[in-house]
Amino acid sequence: MKNLILLIGNDINNISHGQSWKDLLQDIVTFCHVGDCIELDDKKPFPLLYEEIFLTASKKQKIREKDLKSFIAIKAAEIKGNGIHSAIRALKPTHILTTNYEFTLEGSTPFENTSLINEKFYSIFRRYKMNDINYWHIHGDCLNPMSINLGFEHYGGQLQMMRNYVVSGTVYTSKEVPKASLLRRIHAKQVYFHSWIDLFFTNDIHIFGLSLDFVETDLWWLLTYRARQKFHHKNIPVPNEIYYYIPEEYVAASKFKLDLLTANDVTIVSLPGKDKAAYYQSIITRIAKAN
Repeated sequence: MKNLILLIGNDINNISHGQSWKDLLQDIVTFCHVGDCIELDDKKPFPLLYEEIFLTASKKQKIREKDLKSFIAIKAAEIKGNGIHSAIRALKPTHILTTNYEFTLEGSTPFENTSLINEKFYSIFRRYKMNDINYWHIHGDCLNPMSINLGFEHYGGQLQMMRNYVVSGTVYTSKEVPKASLLRRIHAKQVYFHSWIDLFFTNDIHIFGLSLDFVETDLWWLLTYRARQKFHHKNIPVPNEIYYYIPEEYVAASKFKLDLLTANDVTIVSLPGKDKAAYYQSIITRIAKAN
């Protein structure tokens, strides 16, 4: 579909049989040999829990983060695709943004990184193109384990790079990367979609399968900054719409989050969600009809 943009999270993977997120957490604790001193409490924000696991292991076992993230990359790569992944590809969107590390959305592991630059750690330009669809792995990918965004420190660095790209300009040595900030380039009408971030200020985006917990500080900052530009600063035009899909059964319990999304100029779309596969198929059908 012409210029269709999707942002997709991990929940679509939960339709597939296999390892759950809770299983992965336990595997990480076991791999790090810290099961006797780490409590997997839901009240702990995951980026800080990751730091607790890694730092405890680092002090006790002298584990390298590279080894830990390589282990996580292997585990994530074991996730199997399902019919929803295929249905998403059948929409033929121009861009798919995802917080997922594996390549179930692509349907196979890509051969070529088509990013503007080859990022080892952060993910401002991380793109793979397959069958005319641009896939942006905004929190890293399995082929580059150190790019996998899990810990609080990594989130902080990612946000720093994002804010530079949008507000103050980049400091990359590559001549391919624009030095002027995204704000300046929008003013000059010189937006060439170098980064997935560009899309948040220019094109409609449909978000689903993503819980958008408050630990996703990078995405919440981006939504907030976009809304401030639209309603407060008004330095640039912000003509696009952002849609967030949620099962209607979760709406009441998620009111606090939905209120914040609404304040940040995000349109909430609720659909019946008791059957997970049917719920995601209904989103795909709705998007197909609207586009």
